Amino acid sequence: MAGYTSPSGRQLRQDSLSACDSFTETPLIACPRAELSQTGMLSCLSDKTDSRSDRSESLPPASSRSQIRIRMSARAIDEPHRVSSPLELLFDLTFVVAVAAVTAQLAHNIADGHGLTGLIPFLQVFFAIWWAWMNFTWFASSYDTDDVAYRLLTMVQMAGVLVLAVGVPAAASHSNYGVVTLGYLIMRIGLVAQWLRAGLEDPASRRTALRYAAGVTIMQVGWVLRLFLAETGALPSSSELPSFACLVVLELAVPWWAERSRATNWHPHHIAERYGLFVIILLGEGVLAATRGVKGALEAAEISSPFVIIAISSLVLLFALWWLYFLAQAGEGLSSRRHRSYLWGYGHYGIFAALAAVGAGLEVAVEQSGHEVEASPLALGYAVAIPVGVFLILLWMAHALIEAERVIHPAAVLGSVTVILLLPLAAPRIGVAAVVAAIAAISVLLVAVTIAAKAD
Repeated sequence: MAGYTSPSGRQLRQDSLSACDSFTETPLIACPRAELSQTGMLSCLSDKTDSRSDRSESLPPASSRSQIRIRMSARAIDEPHRVSSPLELLFDLTFVVAVAAVTAQLAHNIADGHGLTGLIPFLQVFFAIWWAWMNFTWFASSYDTDDVAYRLLTMVQMAGVLVLAVGVPAAASHSNYGVVTLGYLIMRIGLVAQWLRAGLEDPASRRTALRYAAGVTIMQVGWVLRLFLAETGALPSSSELPSFACLVVLELAVPWWAERSRATNWHPHHIAERYGLFVIILLGEGVLAATRGVKGALEAAEISSPFVIIAISSLVLLFALWWLYFLAQAGEGLSSRRHRSYLWGYGHYGIFAALAAVGAGLEVAVEQSGHEVEASPLALGYAVAIPVGVFLILLWMAHALIEAERVIHPAAVLGSVTVILLLPLAAPRIGVAAVVAAIAAISVLLVAVTIAAKAD
């Protein structure tokens, strides 16, 4: 029988090979088991599938030709060519609005001389933005079906982001978090619905999914209760910040608790790409913030040499920070060190917030070159220096967590950060423009030293 080859047998073999090629060259979500012949499926699994993970074979049973309804099941952790979907890119665009709102408010506070006062509201609102984005990102990496229900629930979360953005000025100026909490609630409702669906349709990960749904729901009740107590005066103003910090700690504990029973199938290269895209969004916000500063300076005065120096230096600084972040591709590191994903992912809150704060500081620094602002030159210098220093330290730590080889030498980072944090002390004598130019020059030097060290 093994040597017999009839026309129908040859055709069966060709069909099997075609099925196998389709199986390996298209996303797993679009390759239903039902469409492969038994011979083709066995050939695919034996030749192409990573035998190290039994969950890498988990496939939705529906055809990619029908996106109306696809059973939600865990995607493969080694799925080839996994990239951000158009829906994920649209999702990120709604966060552009929220980040722009919180950055502009921080810049306004810095210009008025209330940078420290506005820092706490900035960090609180930015946490809501970052945490909602991160929860969606890791869920999508595991369970993106891209069918109608998934898209609609994702759009509900987008609507919540926009509502949150509307409430940013009131939260930053008057500590009124009502609209921000409402937007956060809308986002979380959409996420809970996604987790409930995953629990119903993916029996293997049901316990994990239901834990996520329960944890997110309980935490949302906590946020609404905190708002109610604050609005009614039952929660003293002195307890508002400690209660916020307590809820943040509990929020961060939800993924750790939920995945103790079974880890989700997040894709390391997909996660690395999603984080990189959000970095680009934040750098773009920095460019936008600096542009707003340029507009304000031009409306108030003619072009001056400090204006030109700060404008050019701001752009150079953002380019250098981009270069430093993408010196290493995090996908391979996350793939080999999945157990460090919590620290790596959570640490990006500081990286993201620092980049947003850099944009706010640059906006005011550029604007003050055209007209007077309430903030002192010392405060303006530190409005740029501190977030740049925080970014460099946290980026070095993030690289060290997952990279086998050293990306940036710790001595170079510590030396650069020390000089950057000392530079604003000279701002009253040399001017804000010179300080920003020096910070940009040190960042460029750090890029050059790191590239030269990698070349050796």
